[in-house]
Amino acid sequence: MTTTTRTDGRYRFSHVARMEWIKLRSLRSTWWVLAVTVAGAIGIAVAVGVNTKDAAADLTNNALAGISLGLLLIGVLGVLVMTGEYSSGMIRATLAAIPNRPLVLAAKAAVFGAVALAVGEAAGFIAFFAGGVALPGGIPAPALGQPGVLRAVVMGGAGFCMVGLIGLGLGAIIRHTPAAIAVLVGGVYVLAQFVALLTHSLMAYLPISIVANSLTAVKPMTDGQVVFLSPWTGLVMLCLYAAATLGVGAWLLARRDA
Repeated sequence: MTTTTRTDGRYRFSHVARMEWIKLRSLRSTWWVLAVTVAGAIGIAVAVGVNTKDAAADLTNNALAGISLGLLLIGVLGVLVMTGEYSSGMIRATLAAIPNRPLVLAAKAAVFGAVALAVGEAAGFIAFFAGGVALPGGIPAPALGQPGVLRAVVMGGAGFCMVGLIGLGLGAIIRHTPAAIAVLVGGVYVLAQFVALLTHSLMAYLPISIVANSLTAVKPMTDGQVVFLSPWTGLVMLCLYAAATLGVGAWLLARRDA
């Protein structure tokens, strides 16, 4: 008879990831947030589709508008995945069992990132088809086989995942739920509004703008003085944001007391 229980404190990545999956799936808030996010993406896609008047518009980008609005929810959930252990005191038990602290954060990122990616892709594809069905008669729905359409849907889900990981990294850096959420909201939404008013050239580099105007766009997006990033450049930029926040979070986790 074999067992995965270890008594020497030397857990492998697979063991830690399994623990993190158990913790993530046991939280009722996880599934409520994900369900609301998917439902919201579908509802917005239908609402935008019903009100579409211009057949020449980027109908794929319109259908995926709900993905962008769901960024706040997945980012907050990412924060809670990390800060929830600090508020409950569970982090002490976790780090006592697994002294390799960067390994703990890596496992959290892998498990939460996989769940966020799966939900983001599901929300993107369902919203895409729902938005197409809701289009008024006479406006043909976009098809996945058209140039750039499948890429936009898939990248929308990937962007959803990256913002969730940014939230997780902020949770590891700040550790306190209200403060981490405030930084996330300020960085993703409030800052975007100020930048849009003051410095148009930086607007294209903000996470919400990247998802809304680069990843999910089939046609090149223009907005006055703003030159938005290409889809692949935007995805790389989001990956760098997520890697930076997780890297700083891992560095601080290894050096601070629990």
